Amino acid sequence: MPSYRVAVSGGDGQLGNEIAKIANESPGFQFTFLSRKDFPLENFDSITNWLNQNPADIFIHCAAYTAVDKAETEKEKAFRINAEAPGLIAASLAKTNSRLIYISTDYVFDGTSSSPLKEDAFTSPLNIYGASKLEGERLVRRNNPLTQIIRTSWLYSEFGNNFVKTMLRLMKEKHSLNIVNDQKGSPTYAGDLARVIMKFLETDHFQPGIFHFSNAGEATWYEFALEIKKLTGINCDILPIPTSEFPTPAKRPAYSLLDCSKIKKEYDLIIPDWQTSLAYCLQEIIKREM
Repeated sequence: MPSYRVAVSGGDGQLGNEIAKIANESPGFQFTFLSRKDFPLENFDSITNWLNQNPADIFIHCAAYTAVDKAETEKEKAFRINAEAPGLIAASLAKTNSRLIYISTDYVFDGTSSSPLKEDAFTSPLNIYGASKLEGERLVRRNNPLTQIIRTSWLYSEFGNNFVKTMLRLMKEKHSLNIVNDQKGSPTYAGDLARVIMKFLETDHFQPGIFHFSNAGEATWYEFALEIKKLTGINCDILPIPTSEFPTPAKRPAYSLLDCSKIKKEYDLIIPDWQTSLAYCLQEIIKREM
């Protein structure tokens, strides 16, 4: 079997680390994991040089500007990193007929839906971060027809900074926590998304376009926090509050549950529910801390 060259940006982030964890299970692929230092998205000359000198058959673009609230005052930087840089990567890959997998977000939606969102649902981001990722989607599709976009939601992992790790820290530090209970989505374990990406690589069935992936089921942030408490047994009161009591610079969609029926059908997936994946991730976090 030929060895395909696969480059992964954001190699030091949540998803990049999860892909690295299982990369050796797929010997047909030669992976290069790129940190921010290796592949600085705000420096177009640097990333262009890297792409020219290191041709890849497939590029998995996990890296992004993800400081949602900070993006409200750093619009230019967010768009440069989340839209212009991916567009440039896509155009470079197109010259060698190379594939791109671009990771996007549920924040491209405005939260007004009352049923799970399909890939062709109307997009209308509420914040700069979501708008920059949506523009990234537009540019990568325009610049490279061999692009697959995976929108995901509420991503967490044993690596990096995320809601689960923040809750674990705060629950140990405080007697009670106020958690928003009127935003609904699906917590998604980056380890599960990594396995889906590997399936995209390994299957002969290649279909460009947009796909939605999140863990099965739905939750509010409050319910997510309650489950973390239940699974860990940490003694901390978790109290529900409305979004109005926790104002942030960037608005969040009130409802961003993704309909994953397309990716399930196309790639014959069995998607675990979010509670099962959370329990597994918590075990992995405990193992790493031992």
